[in-house]
Amino acid sequence: MEKHNLNKIPKDLFVPLVRKEDTSEKISAPSRTFFQDAKRTLFSNKPAVFSMFLIALIIILSIVGPWMNNFGSDEQDLKRAKMPPRVPVLENISWLGLDGTLSGTFQGKDVNQATAKANARFDKKEFVDLEVINEGDGTRNSAEVKATYHIYDAKEMKDTYFWMGSDALGRDQWTRLWEGTRVSLIIAFVAAVLDLVIGVAYGGISGFYGGRVDNILQRIAEILVGIPNLVIILLMMLVLKPGIVSIVIALSITGWIGMSRIVRGEVLKLKNQEFVLASRTLGTSNGTIIRKHLVPNISGIIIINTMFSVPGAIFFEAFLSFIGLGIVPPDASLGSLIDLGFDNLRLYPYMLVFPAIVISVLMIAFNIVGDGLRDAFDPKMHK
Repeated sequence: MEKHNLNKIPKDLFVPLVRKEDTSEKISAPSRTFFQDAKRTLFSNKPAVFSMFLIALIIILSIVGPWMNNFGSDEQDLKRAKMPPRVPVLENISWLGLDGTLSGTFQGKDVNQATAKANARFDKKEFVDLEVINEGDGTRNSAEVKATYHIYDAKEMKDTYFWMGSDALGRDQWTRLWEGTRVSLIIAFVAAVLDLVIGVAYGGISGFYGGRVDNILQRIAEILVGIPNLVIILLMMLVLKPGIVSIVIALSITGWIGMSRIVRGEVLKLKNQEFVLASRTLGTSNGTIIRKHLVPNISGIIIINTMFSVPGAIFFEAFLSFIGLGIVPPDASLGSLIDLGFDNLRLYPYMLVFPAIVISVLMIAFNIVGDGLRDAFDPKMHK
């Protein structure tokens, strides 16, 4: 070494090379499964998380809401019919409209005529506060008066509170709203579960076996999808009493076809994959292959479509009840409450507003959660 050390470098500057493991390709972050990535993507989606919170809140209120006051859903009293909403503490905030008063604007050629119209609308004029907006000039409807009717005082119900008002028969709207929401959710979830079970089984068998089995099953599905839902509902009403059972059956007869077609298409793509061929080689039965290999691999799209089917079922039930083919009074659902509110929209709009808000929030929230699940199960969206 000394012969080659022409620059006279001291020996103590040379250090033996220690071989180290190459860490350039080492994965520092913990590995995550597909479902862990999906969960992470879903919970990073703030609108989807907020929508899940709203859905959970509405479900909880549909269970405990009717027990939060002392009114029963079937307690009728015409003396307290069509009472406006009145909520403790919030009644002091006038712009919320929860102060338990009825108000309206009345017109006439002069103030006296407008006042007479207000007194005719509200039977006890000593409990009516009048505010002249325009004194008029004697021409038609030139005068304008705003009247505020303190109906709780007029009916000697100062200590009574209807949080969402009462209906035409004096029944508490808060209690009936949450009981109706519970009925609508039960119908939607039961119909969605039946669509899931029947659609996945039907589509999985059709796509996996193919050939003649696929042709026969698809022709049957095409015949069923050609039958209008309203015709099925009318037939169910002839056989069964109108109610939850007939609506669920009507939804289930054709509702699963969309799910079955999606599952069939996915199974057709996967059934010739290597892992399926390996299972067949090992002697695994066809039922086990469908149940343990194919269905888990398409579980994401199944969950997404199930989530989207729930708001569809809620809307269909509301539509049937609105046209009189759904839930029969005195039972309540969101559709029947909207129907009753629509009949009183001009004079008592709160009877329509509250059930309309609940069904709108449910529809929007379920759709946002469905969009969030679709992004969560898309590998391209994982970060």
